[in-house]
Amino acid sequence: MTRVAVIGSGTWGTAVASLLGGKGHEVSLWAHSPEVAERINAEHRNPKHLSDIELPHTSATSSLGDAVCGVDAIVMVVPSAYLRKTAQDMAPHVSERTPVVVLSKGVEAETGYTMLGVLRDVLGHKERLACLAGPNHAEEVSRQMFAATVVASSNETCAEYFQDLFMAPTFRVYTSRDVIGVELCAAAKNVIAIANGMCVSMGLGDNASAALITRGLAEITRLVVALGGDSRTCQGLAGMGDLIATCTSPHSRNRSLGELLVQGGTLEEYEAKTHMVAEGAVACKTVTDLARRHHVEMPLSELVRQVLWEGADPHDAAQTLFSRPKKSETE
Repeated sequence: MTRVAVIGSGTWGTAVASLLGGKGHEVSLWAHSPEVAERINAEHRNPKHLSDIELPHTSATSSLGDAVCGVDAIVMVVPSAYLRKTAQDMAPHVSERTPVVVLSKGVEAETGYTMLGVLRDVLGHKERLACLAGPNHAEEVSRQMFAATVVASSNETCAEYFQDLFMAPTFRVYTSRDVIGVELCAAAKNVIAIANGMCVSMGLGDNASAALITRGLAEITRLVVALGGDSRTCQGLAGMGDLIATCTSPHSRNRSLGELLVQGGTLEEYEAKTHMVAEGAVACKTVTDLARRHHVEMPLSELVRQVLWEGADPHDAAQTLFSRPKKSETE
């Protein structure tokens, strides 16, 4: 039995705690709210997220120090905007040898770092750091429905450690050395999912949606390659796999946000209604900032940015895509 700290008690953190606890690992679950932690300990369920899912072998705390004290591994599942602060608060309590895997997805606005880059900056010792991404909707993983994912690290031993930690009869884990490719795919696919939500809500049809997803993958691949990643990663679970799931599933927060925007709703209304974070809302700015610095063309991501942050009308923005100059598909 391994003692694992899961840092973050949102939907994905709750699903991960259920998965690891279901394997017999001892889970220390950090919740920001003391009241949520108390309820989890009393009822073995999260009162705010996936409340019908049992959390076996799990104890909760609102103290970061207590959560990570003496654990064998740490799983970071906080929203990307809070990752640096959480890691900084956690750092004094963490051994430099403790393996850490991040499941948060995004690019930090101030630095342009991916989530693993943030952890490298705060915790150091990159040989014990990894990231995990794939088509893994929390609602399905928590119900032990079949899923697959990829864990990436610059250190193969670290990747294999987390592969063994997460592997379960219904959760298959592959390894990769392409950290930057996995992380950029994970961040950028959320932006494309918002665009597809807008496409669906406007009633543009399956052909348009399929074209959008395909061209979305093309612009993600351009960014990955420009930053030194492997284009094959974009065809894998963190790329194509997660893109399909996030763009097409009713579980997808980012797709739902895109639908709401077309209906006249706002990001603030979405977050107030769902009590969840749609990572693509921030990523459309941070990913396109990264693309601009590296001279990578990402028209779909730019469109989402214009609608969310610059007041563009979704219908007008969609028309601009069809008026773009003609080009070769593989250009």
